Amino acid sequence: MTSARRIERVPIPGKVIISLSQHAGKPANPIVNPKDKVKTGQKIAEGDGLISLPVHSSVSGEVLDICPQPNTTGKDMLSVIIKTDGRDEWVEGLNSNREYFCFYDDEIRNIIRDAGVAGLGGAAFPTHVKLNPPALAEIDTVIINGCECEPYLTCDHRIMLEYSHGVIEGLRIIMRVTHADRGIIAIEDNKPDAIEVLFREVKREPNVELAVMKTRYPQGAEKQLINAVLGRIVPTGKLPLDVGVVVNNVGTAVAVKDAVIKNKPLIDRVLTVAGSGVKEPKNLLVRIGTQFRDIIDFCGGLSGEPKKIISGGPMMGIAQYTLDVPVVKGTSGILVFNEPGVLPVESGCIRCGRCVDACPMKLFPYAIYRNSRYKKWENIRNYNVFDCMECGACAYVCPARLNLVQAIKISKARLID
Repeated sequence: MTSARRIERVPIPGKVIISLSQHAGKPANPIVNPKDKVKTGQKIAEGDGLISLPVHSSVSGEVLDICPQPNTTGKDMLSVIIKTDGRDEWVEGLNSNREYFCFYDDEIRNIIRDAGVAGLGGAAFPTHVKLNPPALAEIDTVIINGCECEPYLTCDHRIMLEYSHGVIEGLRIIMRVTHADRGIIAIEDNKPDAIEVLFREVKREPNVELAVMKTRYPQGAEKQLINAVLGRIVPTGKLPLDVGVVVNNVGTAVAVKDAVIKNKPLIDRVLTVAGSGVKEPKNLLVRIGTQFRDIIDFCGGLSGEPKKIISGGPMMGIAQYTLDVPVVKGTSGILVFNEPGVLPVESGCIRCGRCVDACPMKLFPYAIYRNSRYKKWENIRNYNVFDCMECGACAYVCPARLNLVQAIKISKARLID
């Protein structure tokens, strides 16, 4: 639907809602007050601890309020509401090229942290933490993930086509700070135009190669990708760094390049708008905090009454109850559907085992679902529920249309609490 549509820049809206909880870990703490004037790129919230990130204003204007607002997670999150002034006035010194070769590794990691860079593939994990493995972990390979295996989403595809040099620059920076001697860009074979562009780029780069993968869902998940590319298995409870690998999304690589070379904080991202409920599906460069409603208006508006609105892809995305939610760092797509029959009704589990066959992590989704229904939370721990990446493959094949992923999400939350 959108793979051939070039990235368009969405005009700055009249108001942005910038969530202070748009990365994995602790929410950021606000450092501005209502009626303060802010500039584009200005830090408006400080990170709280190691697994946290600062948040920056994506526009210039005036802070209207700091209060809980709807978020793509379905919860109200503390947010900074800013009325834009139309000038897009940047903080002096930001968004300008600089030489970085003289920086030490720790300085580069601090730059990436201070720019608020999080994983743009969806998990939004603070990137500087990934790039600072423990002393005993030896990273030999960096994989840049360009698989983008979720249906409808094509923003990563367009990034590889239009920002290919930025992907390579970001990869080089990541390889440097992790001391990896091998870089791989992994891409699925359903993107021949991007493969051609990237192949020309990597030919000029020592120690960098292109891995063309068979198109398969959910190959874009870290552990599956590492196995497919390198044949290494990340054990239960372990991380990619435990097998000598760091994985970053293509959009994250570009954000790393922008932070280090352009001195630009993460204040915008590329996303896909698609689905039968949108008049003009597009790939867009959007300022963080722009509301879904403004973005869909830029795409010609809705085509009929929407039956379902999703933040992200159809498999791993989260259904929304309003168009007034803002874009956050992890928003890879906005999907709107208006066909009948997209709201399946559950029936009883028939113990067919299809969810077990479909699970890429070899889990037992039906057992987690059953224990979740009866609130037997400690039983669920025995089923390695935290290995679940919530890819949705189990729910997709379930003939009873059980809300398996929802049960898994609830179970994780209960066990964490």
